[in-house]
Amino acid sequence: MRPASLIHYGLRSISVCCLVFVVFLTIPMAQEAPRVPYDVVVINARIYTLNPQQPWAEALAVRGDKIVAVGASKEIGSHPGSNTKVIDAKGQLVLPGFTDCHIHFMEGSLGLTHVDLIGTKSVQEIQNKVKDYASAHPNEPWITGAGWTYPTFGESALPDKKFLDEVVPDRPVFLVAFDGHSSWANSKALSLAGITRETPDPPNGKIVRDAKGEATGALKESAGELVGKLVPKPTREERLAALRKGMQEANKVGLVRVHSAGGDFEWLDLYDELRRNGELTVRQYIAYFFDPPELTGDGIEKAEKARRTYHDDWISGGVVKTMLDGVVESHTAAMLQPYSDDPKESGKLFWDPAKYRQAVLEWDRRGFQIFTHAIGDKAVRLALDAYQEAETSNHTQDSRPRIEHIETITAEDIPRFGKLGVIASFQPLHAYPDDDTLKIWARNVGPERATRAW
Repeated sequence: MRPASLIHYGLRSISVCCLVFVVFLTIPMAQEAPRVPYDVVVINARIYTLNPQQPWAEALAVRGDKIVAVGASKEIGSHPGSNTKVIDAKGQLVLPGFTDCHIHFMEGSLGLTHVDLIGTKSVQEIQNKVKDYASAHPNEPWITGAGWTYPTFGESALPDKKFLDEVVPDRPVFLVAFDGHSSWANSKALSLAGITRETPDPPNGKIVRDAKGEATGALKESAGELVGKLVPKPTREERLAALRKGMQEANKVGLVRVHSAGGDFEWLDLYDELRRNGELTVRQYIAYFFDPPELTGDGIEKAEKARRTYHDDWISGGVVKTMLDGVVESHTAAMLQPYSDDPKESGKLFWDPAKYRQAVLEWDRRGFQIFTHAIGDKAVRLALDAYQEAETSNHTQDSRPRIEHIETITAEDIPRFGKLGVIASFQPLHAYPDDDTLKIWARNVGPERATRAW
């Protein structure tokens, strides 16, 4: 998953130090006489137009859902109608709205209402936040949150249930890592999930255990669902309220469109309700998640129906997403060679390669854009191979498949992106030189592979 701007389940990590006009993605340079009054006028601004022939302007005018004029404040601001909203930018910068091309908008919006661990650096900080939240919400049956990072826990890079038991022993606690690929549960949550020494690891997941075979509380990949599936699902109204809050946070920093990388079909109706009520302020391009181990007819039909129903500028389907591997920090990304810090580990593919290639072939044949999460170089290579096979077999043109994250890659695979027309969808935030990148990620892949990161 490893979302970028919602890092991770927290919209608060985005910051932009400028005024952003957040209704439109592009600014056409047409000038027109105001035969009909403008709806909105922005004056006294520094507008960066992205037009090399007129890169800067002072004012713009909006009518309906279009920017219809860009120019001087004196010219555009001189014809306001009785209902025209005039915004004096007072010299601030105005930019076209931003698109975040890899985000988990629903999860991030819901995360704004739970324990926010973004930016925490110590176990004590986390404990304080969890304890404070539990005290402030005595009637909530579960304490949930997200945002913890691996370096918080030292060399092991993984949490332990004892830290949560110390502050909330009587209610289940379930906290998701900043990348969405590891989870942390207290003893109460593990007990409710029935996790014992005898519980087998689920496919594509791992229950981390101590020397005695007891679960430590750290759960990798799909093992998190053993506990996560017990967390009460938010109601429709709670989801709608969370989305409203998420859109407010997104608009504050200039986001007007997002690519939701791994959505659910049931979300479409929520977004549509917000649109009908005039509340949808972030355009949604939703990639529907399809799980390994294989593609099903039911999943295909749901995706086809969603594409037929939602295909406009505000809510758009026609995109699917799957995951080939996990992440470097927990050794679940699929590598061609073992991890530098643990030669016994090289990760694993979440799909059988033949079934993955067949799924890609079918989605491509049907005209769906495909997102594939692939972080390890082995996963990246399989995705490229599958896309190449689909292009050859289906004779598709400009299908623009994507590989998400691409944190490690072999030198010989780099030029294949351009040759195949594959979008390299990587997130600069993942390369931020923080403790996670420098102390855990770089250690795990080693210096040679790190030279080809991102």
